Amino acid sequence: MSEPEVIRHFTRLSQETYAVDLGTYPLGSCTMKYNPKIAEAAVQTHKLEKLHPEQEESTVQGILALLYNLSQNLAEITGMSKITLQPAAGAQGELTGVLIIRAFHQEQGHLQDRQEMLIPDSAHGTNPASAAMAGFKVVVIPSDSEGMVDLNALREAVGPKTAGLMITNPNTLGIFEKNILEIAKIVHEAGGLLYYDGANLNAILGKVRPGDMGFDIVHLNIHKTFATPHGGGGPGAGPVGVIKRLERFLPIPLIGYNGKKYFFDYDVDQSIGKIRSFNGNIAVLVRAYAYIISLGMRGLETVAETAVLNTNYLLTKILSSGYFDMPYTKRRKHEFVISAKRLVEKTGVRGIDIAKRILDFGIHSPTIYFPQIVEEAMMIEAPETESLEDLDALAAAIISAASEAESNPEIVKSAPHKTSVRRIDEVKASHPKTIRLRWDTPTMKR
Repeated sequence: MSEPEVIRHFTRLSQETYAVDLGTYPLGSCTMKYNPKIAEAAVQTHKLEKLHPEQEESTVQGILALLYNLSQNLAEITGMSKITLQPAAGAQGELTGVLIIRAFHQEQGHLQDRQEMLIPDSAHGTNPASAAMAGFKVVVIPSDSEGMVDLNALREAVGPKTAGLMITNPNTLGIFEKNILEIAKIVHEAGGLLYYDGANLNAILGKVRPGDMGFDIVHLNIHKTFATPHGGGGPGAGPVGVIKRLERFLPIPLIGYNGKKYFFDYDVDQSIGKIRSFNGNIAVLVRAYAYIISLGMRGLETVAETAVLNTNYLLTKILSSGYFDMPYTKRRKHEFVISAKRLVEKTGVRGIDIAKRILDFGIHSPTIYFPQIVEEAMMIEAPETESLEDLDALAAAIISAASEAESNPEIVKSAPHKTSVRRIDEVKASHPKTIRLRWDTPTMKR
């Protein structure tokens, strides 16, 4: 094909694609914040582009210094002793964490007994998947009436079979686990380790550290909390931090510093081995470093403050419409989950219909039907990068769609109407026999 044909094709595709640079992206538990261009500028330099991961240490002191400083910053932010930058995504960070838990119990000589990983019923689906991949049996801990871990159920579940507990704080409902110190005590007294899923760190950034809550292992979603490009399959980064007594299990190599030079540190006597090649997704990590040093500690605190303020402002506006119900407590951090159950019962319009309808307002839909403990769930997150005008527009779109559900339900059920592709058969579209992963060039008529 000619160059103009190629350019026009991809330019047209870009115009049909929504992006965080174009507007609000309220996907709950994804923290779809704007990616600052200063971080893009930092990574688009020939000094990085020309580097090769197999160069001698003496020739890459600059990038090693940057990565070492980043790991130190992340350790301070999380309250951990040491960080590995190797994992390529949050889910791989989870797997790294549970493999460290496995290695710890193996060293203690009771891995054959400690085969159970405790996971709250509000957790991300990757938590039980990662635990199962590491060979653990998943035990689900129910939520209490406030949407937090049921302490009585936790006490009944822990015992000599407990390997650890994987938990997000704030949890997927956007609720801060106020009993986290007691949770940590219960798990530790049973001989288990406490694992922090960093998906929701944006809510507490600079305010409270997982290490101070009693966590032993932390994974971070660089693409969420630290504003690097998110979505589209990658690349990502999922650094993992551990407390002092677990350092010996971290993947190799780490990046060390002896006061004179930076070096690849393979001296990790009980390492779980490599999680991925080389030292992680460098371009993503450099963006995160630029983000951290451009904001500083007070700036990181402001991120959490503004994200929580934005989310609770949006929640208040939506609830004031009277169309949606709010399960559990109304005090939320960075995200909230509302239920469209009442709309379904009254009008037949479901949460997915509301989500599709707001696309016609030029706004991306929120996460729907997750977590599964809330019927007709709509999970909404308003990161700190959204303006007051953006929040008002999002609230107005959701409320307008709910209003239409009463006055003209068919227009909502058949939405979207203004997108380049109308509503698809979601089951058929995701079926391996029908999904098309290749575009065939049509016969061109001259």
